[in-house]
Amino acid sequence: MMVNLMVMVIMFLVGNMIFVSKYKHLLIVLLSLEFIVLSIFFFLMLVLSKIEYDLYMLMIFLVFSVCEGALGLSVLISMIRSHGNDYFQSFNLL
Repeated sequence: MMVNLMVMVIMFLVGNMIFVSKYKHLLIVLLSLEFIVLSIFFFLMLVLSKIEYDLYMLMIFLVFSVCEGALGLSVLISMIRSHGNDYFQSFNLL
């Protein structure tokens, strides 16, 4: 139990460190977000099975995480089509 919790915390922290560091590519940022979602899913699975709760909440969480992944990929594709690459430097917010 404690080892699983330590692994999930380390996964979450590594995903956050990759997300916060300034990478050039949008794809790496999206992969770090998916890694964070995966660690949260494992944490929820561990906690909900520990308290013997129904795992329907995990299904709802998976639906939202799939929607988040699809939205991220659509933003990536639209950025590549409009700018030609996925660099953050070429993406102007103004």
